[in-house]
Amino acid sequence: MKLGLYLRNMGPASTRETVLACARGAEAEGVDDLWVADHVAIPPDDAEGSNGRYLDPLATLAWLAGATERIGLGTGVLVLPYRPALATAKWVATIQELSGGRVLLGVGIGWMEAEFRAVGVPRSARGRVSDATLAFLERCFASDEVEANGQPFFFRPRPPRPPLFVGGAAPHALRRAVRFGGGWMPMGSDPEKLRSDIEQLRTETARAGGSTPEVALITGLDLDDTERGVAQAEAFAAIGVTRIVQGFRYQEPAPFLAAATKLARIGARLRPR
Repeated sequence: MKLGLYLRNMGPASTRETVLACARGAEAEGVDDLWVADHVAIPPDDAEGSNGRYLDPLATLAWLAGATERIGLGTGVLVLPYRPALATAKWVATIQELSGGRVLLGVGIGWMEAEFRAVGVPRSARGRVSDATLAFLERCFASDEVEANGQPFFFRPRPPRPPLFVGGAAPHALRRAVRFGGGWMPMGSDPEKLRSDIEQLRTETARAGGSTPEVALITGLDLDDTERGVAQAEAFAAIGVTRIVQGFRYQEPAPFLAAATKLARIGARLRPR
């Protein structure tokens, strides 16, 4: 099982100094990956906690790709309807190329009505637009020559396609994950509530001829009690969770770095000696 942390690319924790210290500290501790969130247009009446300050997730990961060497770099999740498909594909391929293949592409269809108004995309079209973007990304990473709007073009560089994680709830997220050969990125804290959905994902993926899908669970392990944290992680692993993404609020590096140390301690207990 891989263990990762949400890196806050929003609010007071999103300064250059804090983001850099947290990313490098997590890598030094042996944390497997870092994940960033996606909001592009927070309205004034919904800005508690962030004050409307959000770093772009793809730009943040591109910067971190040059500031780190090993740690995975994930979007948790990139809201597909907010961005043109071709520009998104180029961003993702570029970060994947320059990071040495460290991108973990979590995607979602979005939910905030105000943001859809701001970007000029009907919220009702979010599923259709997301599927079209995923289909386009699939074509881009499959061939050097692609066509968009009737125009053939070269898609280069063309590194290996990053692992795909579809965020959201069953059944729609599971269907999208199977259709596009990806894993699932749910939220939850109770293994029994996730078990049947993960079994369904595995069954449908096998029926479609795919390999066992990854499941990156957004949750909160008990970092202050190592024994309990290990037991929680093992319970999730038993139902098919392959990655855990730990999220919590912090404003400065110290709490984040302490969490990275505790998470790495749990990870060391999970790995074969």
